[in-house]
Amino acid sequence: MNEWIDLRSDTVTRPTPEMRRAMAEAEVGDDVYGEDPTVNRLEERSAALFGKEAALFVPTGTMANTIAIKLHTRHGEEVICDSRSHILNYELSMVAWFAGCVARPVPTPDGILTWDAIRAEIRKTSPHWAPTGLIEIENTHNMAGGTVYPLGTVAEICDHTHGMGLKVHMDGARVFNAAVALGVELREIAAPVDTVSFCLSKALGAPAGSMLVGTAADIAQGRLYRKRLGGGMRQSGVLAAAGLIAIEEHPSLLAADHANARKAAAALAAIPGVSLDPASVRTNIVIFGVSGTGVAAEEISARLKARGVLLNAISPTHMRLVTHYDVDASAVDRAVALFAEAIAV
Repeated sequence: MNEWIDLRSDTVTRPTPEMRRAMAEAEVGDDVYGEDPTVNRLEERSAALFGKEAALFVPTGTMANTIAIKLHTRHGEEVICDSRSHILNYELSMVAWFAGCVARPVPTPDGILTWDAIRAEIRKTSPHWAPTGLIEIENTHNMAGGTVYPLGTVAEICDHTHGMGLKVHMDGARVFNAAVALGVELREIAAPVDTVSFCLSKALGAPAGSMLVGTAADIAQGRLYRKRLGGGMRQSGVLAAAGLIAIEEHPSLLAADHANARKAAAALAAIPGVSLDPASVRTNIVIFGVSGTGVAAEEISARLKARGVLLNAISPTHMRLVTHYDVDASAVDRAVALFAEAIAV
């Protein structure tokens, strides 16, 4: 197969020629000493975009979330999160392994926690249970289909949580998508929360890296946790150079990704046996049911791969499609046509 239509994730994007040039020409130094000028620029710019005091460049989103959770909790506490959250299901139990905490998962219909749902789960110090240490929200929510937190919901959660002396961390792996969907600045989304992590290597298309933004004191402590986790990357300006292009140039591409996701959702919903409400698609992620087709999701994935389309099953009955800048509208049309062909075999 010469060219795949890869809709497994927005992590599969390839660096643009502009990114490759910037990486090759990047001015570098030793970042562990704070001497890499390109990393410093990326951190300063990220903090400014989010209206926070400081930022930290780390290799992965898992590391960014792990550091944030450790910053805001003590061993033996609980972290309230959605039951389908990334920190609970896809980060190798780092909440427990590194932070010494347990997750208190709260089921939601759409991945969006509300203050009423959180309030029912908050626990104070007691001889019988672990107290609540942190509230974590995911924006956009991956496994709920790229859903977006309303600004008012985040503000309400933070107002009440802060009033109880607790912190709020936002896993904003795709928070740039949320900003585009809401039509607001990143600083508006980030203003109420204590820390935000975001990925450079997902929708924004950089080859690697994530950021954590917050107060200067939290980021200074986070830098030490990064070292403990093996995240001191030395001359990492070669990666930060691509990250700078990602945050400056690529947010303008996200609206097209969202349009392509809506296009795919509408076409998929018209196929007999597919379960999907196209109106629920807000950003670049489409999750849909396939039980009505009579073909298991893994089998559909295998049939599509034989036809040059990469699309993941996320359960025996559901699949996930993620748009990104390496797949244009015509490729999306082709993928959906091949999907219909694959289930008809």
